[in-house]
Amino acid sequence: MPAYGFAHLRSRRDHSDVVEYLERIQATLDPFAGRFVIHGPPAEVVEGSWPGSMVLIEFPGLAEARAWYDSPAYRAIVHLRTDHIEGDLLLIEGVGPDYHPAERARKLQGATGRPEKAGGPGAAP
Repeated sequence: MPAYGFAHLRSRRDHSDVVEYLERIQATLDPFAGRFVIHGPPAEVVEGSWPGSMVLIEFPGLAEARAWYDSPAYRAIVHLRTDHIEGDLLLIEGVGPDYHPAERARKLQGATGRPEKAGGPGAAP
């Protein structure tokens, strides 16, 4: 199941360290089959607010994402980013290709003890 490194980057100071980080990060991702999916374009905010930018890196699984983050190669450069860019980084497992949100609804209904609505999960809204 795929996993992701998701970064919400807020305040940023342009610095030569950030450029060096960008030049070196791909080499730290390659051994773990990590690839950029999103890399900081301005987002079109359609609900709420979103200060900053986002980065999304895909990995084959959570084990690879954790191994990348803990790798000596990444640990050697992470300060080049964190010293100059404020933000948060999460590692999170994705869903498989057969995922359907109705399954999650069923689990939530079971946890809350709420009866199903007419039509049941997966019915048209």
